[in-house]
Parts: sequence; C-alpha cells; structure tokens
Amino acid sequence: MRRGRADAVRRSRRRGQFETEGSSRVHVMDYGGYPYEEPYARKRRRVNYFAWTVAIVLLSGFALAAWLGSFYIFDQPERPDSYRILQRLHKIDPPKRFELTAAPAGEFLTAKQLYDRYIGMGSAELARANAELARNYIRNYQQVRGLVPYVVGRYTIVAMRELESDDVFTSGMVALTNAGESGELLMEHLYPANPEVLPLMKQTLNVGLEVKLERTHDLSAVIHAERLPDGRIMITAVPLLYGSYTVTRGLGTFRLEPPLSLNLAAGWPLFKSQERAKIEQHYADYRQKIATTKSEPAPIPGFSASATPPPAQNELVRVEQARPVEAPAVTPIPAKSQKLAKATPLPKGGKLAKKQKLVSPPSASTPTQPVIAQKPSAPTSTPIAVASAPTPRTALATPQPTVAPATTPNAFGAAAQAVPMPTATPVPVLPAQPVPANAPEVALASNAGGGSWKTFPAGKMPLGRLIGTGDLRDAVEHGVAGERVYLKGQFVVNFSDANRAVLRPRTTLTNKMLHFGTGSSTRIIVEFPAGFTPPPQGAVVSRDEKRPYEITEVRKQEDGQLNVFVREIMQPN
Repeated sequence: MRRGRADAVRRSRRRGQFETEGSSRVHVMDYGGYPYEEPYARKRRRVNYFAWTVAIVLLSGFALAAWLGSFYIFDQPERPDSYRILQRLHKIDPPKRFELTAAPAGEFLTAKQLYDRYIGMGSAELARANAELARNYIRNYQQVRGLVPYVVGRYTIVAMRELESDDVFTSGMVALTNAGESGELLMEHLYPANPEVLPLMKQTLNVGLEVKLERTHDLSAVIHAERLPDGRIMITAVPLLYGSYTVTRGLGTFRLEPPLSLNLAAGWPLFKSQERAKIEQHYADYRQKIATTKSEPAPIPGFSASATPPPAQNELVRVEQARPVEAPAVTPIPAKSQKLAKATPLPKGGKLAKKQKLVSPPSASTPTQPVIAQKPSAPTSTPIAVASAPTPRTALATPQPTVAPATTPNAFGAAAQAVPMPTATPVPVLPAQPVPANAPEVALASNAGGGSWKTFPAGKMPLGRLIGTGDLRDAVEHGVAGERVYLKGQFVVNFSDANRAVLRPRTTLTNKMLHFGTGSSTRIIVEFPAGFTPPPQGAVVSRDEKRPYEITEVRKQEDGQLNVFVREIMQPN
C-alpha cells in the first residue's frame, strides 16, 4: 500500500501534476530535481569559428575594395565609368566659363613648340599626359600641377562638322585645322554652343577660314594630344572663355556656351582616323584643282614652302559683347544747407587743398551752369568741397565726341565696338558691321586692344567721386553705375602689355596692420588708349586727385579677389 503510494508520488513529480487522495488534496510540484531526465531538453551546439573567420575576412576585403575604389573613382574622373558614377552622385561640376583675368596660370605654345613637346613622348608617357589634361579640364583646373598649355598662332580650317551625341562634346561644331607655321601639327578646335546658333556657325566656319589665336585675348587650352601613324601630332583644344566669335567679312556673331556634360565613352580624338584620311584626301584634291586652275601652286598656310604665310582675306576673331551705357543720374537742386562752388584757379604750387576735391567743368556742348556741391549721404570724417576749373576756349571749337551705343571693357579693360543686339529672337546673335567691297583688309575692332576715348589735362577731368583703394569694398556693395568714380593711390605694375597693365596696390607695413592685408587681394586692370605706352613691369605708379584713373567696373570673385577695371583718361605730361 505504502509502496504504491510512493510510486504515485514519484510519477506526479516527473509529470508535474497534482494528485488527489481521499478527502485531502496533495499538491506536488516539480522543482527540476531531475534535469538530465527531461526528455525535451535542448542540446548545446558548438561555435563554428571557421565560418566566422571567413565572414570577417570577406567583410574586411569588401571594405578595402570600397576604400580603394573611391580613390580610383575620385582621382581618375577622366575614365568614362568614373565620370558616370560621379555624375550620378552629383560630385562633379560641369565645365565653367573663365574670365581672362581669372583663368588658370599657363604657358602659351606655338605649333612648333607643341609638336616638339608631344613628339618626344613615349606611348605610356603620352597616355599619362592625356589623362592629366582631361582631368584638369573636368575639374575646372582646380588642382593643376604645373602650367596649363594654351595654343597661339594662325590655323587654317581644313574641315568642319557638327557635334553629335556620339562625340565627347555633344552640341556645337568642331573644326579640323592646319598650323600656318608648321605642317606637322593638326588641331581640332572645339566650339561648344547651343543648338540655336548652329545655322549661323555653319555659315561662318568655312573651309579655308583662318583662325587667329593670340595671347592677349584667347585662351584655347589643350585637352588631348594624339600621335598619328605618319609622325604628325594632332591636338584637341577648347576655348576656356567661351566668348563670342565673328569673321572680318562675315554675316554675324555667335556665342559659345560651356557643355553641360561630357560623353567620355566616345573617346578621343573627335576626328577618327578614317574620317580624317577622307578629309585630307578631299582637301588635297581641292588644292590640286585650284593649282591647276591658276597654273601655280595655291599659297595655303601649312602646306606652302614659305615660312611666313600671306595675309588672310578673312579671319575668325573673338569679340566682346557690348553693354549699354547707363546715363548718369541727374542731381536735384540742393537745399539751403548746400552752397555753390565758385570757379577758382589752381594754387600756385599746383596742388589742391586737402579739403578740396578736383572736378572739371561740364562739356562745351552744354550751356555753362554753376556746379553745385553737395555733401555725401554717408557721413565722412572730412568735408568735401567741389571746385570747378574754367572752361578752355579751345574746347568750344572742338565738337564733343558722340558716345558709342555700347562699350564694355574686356577682362584686361580693352574696349569693344558696340554691336547692336537684335530683339526679335532670344538667340544672342549679333549682326556684323557691313564691310566695304573695296576695303583691302578689314580688322574687326575687338578686345585685341587699342581703344580710343577722350583724355584730359591734369586736373581738368569731368565731375566725379574720388576714392582710394580702401574704399573699393564699399564700391562693390553700392556699385559704380550712374556716376563717375576715380581711383587714386600707389600701385606696382605686375604685368604690362601693348595697351593694358595689371597693377597691385602698394602696401606698407602700416597699411597691412590697418587694412589687414586687403591690398594683396585687389587687382587693378588698366586700359590705355591708342598711342599710350603702359608702364613697364615692376614700376611704381602714383596717382593723386589731379591724375586719377577712371573706374569702369568692379567685380568680386567667390574667393574674395577684387578685379577693378579702370581707364587712363589723363593726358601725358
């Protein structure tokens, strides 16, 4: 009896149930006294260290490959796959338009110099040079090692065609040219533009047209070089200024635009070998036909035995778009607190008083009226009085020169002829000036230099506001339109050319302490009229209130650089 009861208790413990006997209820609970006898217990598994090792190694390799791949993509954007990935990630900017004064530093090479540079390179060295040239162009020349090669000289168009979607540049025109001074160099010159101006470009860019690239106002950078099987060199150049072009005897003006993206998968050069061979054969037949007709060889630059090519009958030149001249604002009659300035002669010493500001009388074509002096709106520490000089009698017999419809200074300040802008179409196409049929050689007045405007004796310039180099920042904020603004100070000549010079403000230790070295970020581009000789490089130029420069425009770049465009309006002593 007792044995049967013990067996019942033992079974209840194993099953975790409650047993009842008679009128009393016995609660029996299983406290896990026999864990090894549990039939549903989970067995412990061993850790697979080999599988974990393989997974960690694979993940480490993937991280290393991603790290190396990022360097491969970002450091070599000239590769088609890298360029495509960077475009999708929005990590690359389209090519931008440069200004002549803010272009990357470079060296200007003739056709002979370009041929000597690339003909001596091996295949691997030439491939590295081409990769660097394309990389600099794609990066907008932000990380350039050395100097950028620019093309100068005369080139004759052999063939031209429209750019298509399967080219590196997908919109515009490309011209295949021969160098005028060396027949061993070919150049394909790119003209990226919007599709709207293509009809005019096709009428302008013709076979036999001469392209003149000058150092003063052209920046055509080399972005690829190719060695041909016959030993010649063909380069690819693109103008970084993307300016306006016309011909001396043409129909109009077209403007270039930077491309939005590049199709690097198309490959270089743009004129492939088979296409180039057909073009050269066709051009040779054309020369032979002309030579047979004239019974003498045709004097074509690049193929003639003469070292100096004959003058071109028609040239492709770059011009600056004209801007309308804003009329100066009319100053209202002041209140009682303002006073009239009497005409007073200059002091005997030839210098003005410190509290006076030199002005000139109005032009002789207008009736003589008293000049009114008015205090400036902004508070200044020194009151300014306006003095007017007597009008010379000789000015009455000289007619006042008419103001051109629009003149604008280029990047070095050279004046461009005003070209009327048509309003019937939004396309920036400007009609060219008519050329007389009997004119032997007509050169288009562009930014190649040599503008002309009225100059004045010392102390006889028109009424205007005189500022120093420390006030140029304020001129950027408020602008200089609507009034004449003159610049004075001491400057050092950094660059001098035929009709322009680039100056820097001369800073002393005191100025550096007071102005925190702002003079080093200011550049003054001076334009001189025809017949003037710019100061030599390294010279120190001092301009006071009697002989100031006239400011035409002030521009501020993103990096804080100030470009001040001025003109020489004073007659030489």
